[in-house]
Amino acid sequence: MTVTETATAALEVDGVTAGYGGVPAIRDMNVSVRPGEILALLGPNGAGKTTTLLTCVGALVPMSGSVRALGSPIDKRIERNARRGVTLVPDNRGVFHKLTVADNLRLARRKGRTSLDTTLDHFPKLRSLMNRRCGLLSGGEQQMLALAKALLTDPKVLLVDEMSLGLAPIAVQGLLPTLRAIADDHNMAIVLVEQHIDLALSIADSAMVLHHGRVALSSSAADLRQNRESVEAAYFGLPAK
Repeated sequence: MTVTETATAALEVDGVTAGYGGVPAIRDMNVSVRPGEILALLGPNGAGKTTTLLTCVGALVPMSGSVRALGSPIDKRIERNARRGVTLVPDNRGVFHKLTVADNLRLARRKGRTSLDTTLDHFPKLRSLMNRRCGLLSGGEQQMLALAKALLTDPKVLLVDEMSLGLAPIAVQGLLPTLRAIADDHNMAIVLVEQHIDLALSIADSAMVLHHGRVALSSSAADLRQNRESVEAAYFGLPAK
């Protein structure tokens, strides 16, 4: 997949400029992700990665351009987009720390959606933690719970912001292949914001490097794995070698 390909796309971002208080944080953004594919958004802090996700989920209204998900324009109301199958896992994970794992999952589950057993097949460690309060979980376990909650809503487009934030690299190594399996098993389009470049490229189909709100580099993940010098140059805003 190329990130500008739009045929049968689950998520399409077309020429979007968006930001806060009238000040753009991303400019002229173009993204296309098809069902079953993972796009990794890479870049330093402040590059516009989270802004891109917030615009895709409807939390920010574009200043210009358009966002379409599952064939229809994104709604200004996040809850409507969630019901349609566009789900965001925020960088704070969005779990309820005073509730048990079971209670968190119960609140997330919707009638007729993905079963709890199917979800726990992706996160088997949670089976032994169902009665534990979320605040007593490790960071990696909390992230498993956050992803499990999202999966229970049966998303068609899953946006994951800074999944590895605060996690040890070994925890990230365990979670990223699970995302790959979720995309494959559920034919789900996933956009992943990730700081561990090599790990992200190992499971993604395509990747974009953002710098100062613009796309500095985009290609297939396989190409970028073979061209790390260009990735690093784009990451730091340096001329390509």
